Amino acid sequence: MLEAEDITVNYDPRVAVANVSLRAEPGELIAIIGPNGAGKSTLLGVLNGSIKATRGSVLLNGTPLSTFARRAVARQIAVVAQEADLRFPVTVMEFVLGARYAWSNAWGWESEHDVAIARRILRETELEDFEARLMNELSGGERQRVVLARALATEAPVFLLDEPTANLDLAHQATMLRLVRGRCDKSAAAAIVVTHDVNLAAEFSDQVLLMKDGHAISMGRPAEVLTTGLLKEVFELEVIVDAHPISGAPRITPVHGRQG
Repeated sequence: MLEAEDITVNYDPRVAVANVSLRAEPGELIAIIGPNGAGKSTLLGVLNGSIKATRGSVLLNGTPLSTFARRAVARQIAVVAQEADLRFPVTVMEFVLGARYAWSNAWGWESEHDVAIARRILRETELEDFEARLMNELSGGERQRVVLARALATEAPVFLLDEPTANLDLAHQATMLRLVRGRCDKSAAAAIVVTHDVNLAAEFSDQVLLMKDGHAISMGRPAEVLTTGLLKEVFELEVIVDAHPISGAPRITPVHGRQG
């Protein structure tokens, strides 16, 4: 379980995050949505320990995250950032295997078990044919799929994903979030996903945190949070909210005025 209590982050004089709390239970997927500058990515950085909160605390299974060694955190929390840090050429297989470092032996070498996990994840993410390709030769969408594959290969119980479907086509967006949803359902993982796609959030999440200007505007089930009133308040846009004809999840359609 990952819990944030009254998180505040100040970048003087700006407040990036203001007194935000959330609790991700095993088996639960939480979507964080809001406009640019809402503080979503900053909050995610606090949750993985890469950004220090001005006030508040983050607890991992009831223990302050700050007390864990980085290797221990890597075993418990897998992170998908918006951009992969690729300073030198590595193959897709090497990049995904890098996720197993936290579990490696004293020599730092991967085991047959690690390789088997990496190959299984490449199959699940439809990347088998990319195993020998260099990461810096991939398209943005292909690279994003590999970054998510690396996170899944950690087999961590907590996933923090910052725009995991960026640059992906519709088919791969659904595939990627279905894999994360499957980890929550089958392995009791907890996932927190920052996304701009409110319809994907409605379809795959158990809870939605709606943020604006660093503040938590509302948090609850998608049907409770993704309402015309709250979405207009946060995005300053008229929307129509109805039920998806198959899943029954909220479906959001922007209303754009026409001129002429």
